[in-house]
Amino acid sequence: MEQTMSDAAETATPPLLEISGPRATIRLNRPKHMNRLQAEDLVELVGLFHRVEADPAVRVLVLTGTGRAFSAGYDLNSVSARATGDEPSTGSAFEGVANRLEDLGVPTICRLNGGVYGGSTDLALACDFRIGVDTAEMFMPAAKLGLHYYPSGIRRYVTRLGFDNAKMLFLTGQKIGAVEMLRIGYLTAMVPEEALDEEVDRLANILAANAPRAMAGMKRAINEFARGALDSEAADHRHRESLRGPEIQEGIRARAEKRPPRF
Repeated sequence: MEQTMSDAAETATPPLLEISGPRATIRLNRPKHMNRLQAEDLVELVGLFHRVEADPAVRVLVLTGTGRAFSAGYDLNSVSARATGDEPSTGSAFEGVANRLEDLGVPTICRLNGGVYGGSTDLALACDFRIGVDTAEMFMPAAKLGLHYYPSGIRRYVTRLGFDNAKMLFLTGQKIGAVEMLRIGYLTAMVPEEALDEEVDRLANILAANAPRAMAGMKRAINEFARGALDSEAADHRHRESLRGPEIQEGIRARAEKRPPRF
């Protein structure tokens, strides 16, 4: 097991990983700066995603932050300074982190312990589910800063929140609160702060109990549908393989024996 979350609160560090049973938790851990992401954090996050995906015991990932905010996004001064010519920029690196998270082979939950701002709004959208406290807020300041956001982030806004909501958030740069975040579909669920862990636990336990290969394949197909780029042949192959695979056999046995399946 990695450094514990109680230890994490003591010092500001790059993101931390904890694995407990079938659940992995990645915590952004720069609370004095509202968990603003730095260049080294992007590299660390990609490495942690690889470790989570490579561990067969992990069935679900929870992404969260330390302190009063989930994340204040990325330092735009750094992005602007690095974006010279045609060289890869830090903005491109951030896009790569969000895309990698979106495509992670295990289901993901963003535990929004507070506000989420700038690029981190896309990081949260890249998760499969977002559970937030009722005091959460968000804004996307790209238009106020003269930044044309990267295309895959705009796609996530459009496919998850809808055409009109994406325009409202990107073009106005206005801040919205948790109730509105829930209404437009940014939040999967909104809870009081004291109920946040209970709701995250509830969903994480449901996901951890389901068939991992079936979930991974269906998640991939759903994401591909959203991008308008479904690999029909691969999806059909996964479907056919599932019909004779060990997961469906265990699922059928468990139903016949009236017990929870053990995948």
